[in-house]
Amino acid sequence: MEKVKGLEISAHEKSKRIINIQIEDEILDKLIFPFNKFDITALEYKPFTRFTLAKSLDDITSNQLSKLMNKIIRDRETGCFIIGPKNINSKINDNFLVKLSTALSHLIGNPNHDSMAGKYYARFFVKHEDRSDSYLRKAYTNMDLHTDGTYVKEITDWLLMTKIEEQNVEGGETTMLHLDDWEHCEDLFNDPVGKQNFTWGSPKSKNIDYKVEHPVFFPDKNNKAQISYIDQFPEPKNMAQGNFLQKLSDGLEESKNKVITKLPTGSTIVANNYFWLHGRRPFKENKDLSRELLRIRGSFFIN
Repeated sequence: MEKVKGLEISAHEKSKRIINIQIEDEILDKLIFPFNKFDITALEYKPFTRFTLAKSLDDITSNQLSKLMNKIIRDRETGCFIIGPKNINSKINDNFLVKLSTALSHLIGNPNHDSMAGKYYARFFVKHEDRSDSYLRKAYTNMDLHTDGTYVKEITDWLLMTKIEEQNVEGGETTMLHLDDWEHCEDLFNDPVGKQNFTWGSPKSKNIDYKVEHPVFFPDKNNKAQISYIDQFPEPKNMAQGNFLQKLSDGLEESKNKVITKLPTGSTIVANNYFWLHGRRPFKENKDLSRELLRIRGSFFIN
């Protein structure tokens, strides 16, 4: 692993494809002053302030962090990293984590407008009781493996998720699967039904009033599989599409090569959205359960 001053870089214990990046105190201490310059409202209303934060973070690492993150996220051999403070202290509160997540995302690309939240990011809770219309907030249901951005017109190259806080939580582990490690990938990628256009809609909470059409699978420049899929939103047009989606869902969920990991509080996972799928295990029931997540997703900068 390469060395960057102020960062501890290692391969994840469950997968060599996932890189762990721990931010040392010396970097975090230097971030407090530039992060205090902007409040959250300024970040939401003035997009250029987000780039100012990102540049502050990159400058502190002698511009090595942006190079490292972009190398990992664009490389099919890896494509995923988990980054966060090595030590959590009282200065690292939810505002700090929103700003850190903002800075990290703006070193990779431009965030999409999140229609659910009406901002460039979304924050949401998972709690014991839920009346929502998607699996996102259903604590005791398995969130099956999927990619993001399946039902929107925007390009969604990458996804960032930060665990802001959690209390009284057992279970709820993050699950990840890289397409090149998936036992059924070749079989399903070569099925012509997967290359047909599917219709994708979304529930009311997503605040999207249109539907899109695209295939489940499409090739990259080396003719390797890329995927855009979530179980809840495709609307199959016929028996062949319906049966293909069932086979796909079963094949993903029964995979022996899922990476199941507990994301530490304060940590951020960033993944390439074309060849990594993500999901969440059910939580153990607890009426006081609470987890807050932050999500940003977007497109790569075009240089």
